[in-house]
Amino acid sequence: MAALSPNRKTSMSIKENSAVSFHYTLTDDDGQQLDSSAGEEPLAYLHGAGNIIPGLENALTGKVLGDSMTVAVSAAEGYGEVQQELIQDVPRTSFQGIDEIEVGMQFEAQTDQGGTVPVTVIAVTEETVTVDGNHPLAGKNLNFDVSIENIREATEEELEHGMVHRAGGQGPEA
Repeated sequence: MAALSPNRKTSMSIKENSAVSFHYTLTDDDGQQLDSSAGEEPLAYLHGAGNIIPGLENALTGKVLGDSMTVAVSAAEGYGEVQQELIQDVPRTSFQGIDEIEVGMQFEAQTDQGGTVPVTVIAVTEETVTVDGNHPLAGKNLNFDVSIENIREATEEELEHGMVHRAGGQGPEA
């Protein structure tokens, strides 16, 4: 059996069905901070279950406990490109019972399939309200500063539910 080099990382690496926790700071291409886990619990997810954006999940594959890195994620590998068909002018009369409609407000819109999708108001006129059904970060390149805080094998229950659970209970780990 070959001896291990003292510098070789022997801890578990991130792979399919790993329960992973990491701290992050998210910025856009202009360096503006969009989100961060600083001062909070690390973000926990089940690797391979599609719980985080594809570009970040792919970059974390093979990393080990204690790794820190900067990950640049293109819009296509993040929240996708802006889909113009998700930006629509809706008659003002569709917002019955709402007196003041302002840019930035969010609503739930009915889909043709009977579900709902969140939309954000991006323009308002006397006759129409323009809503955008794209994710607010669609079309943006994202930059993550990440530090891996924990890696372990997911439990059978977590694999069944497709997400990491809090210690001692069900639901997503904070």
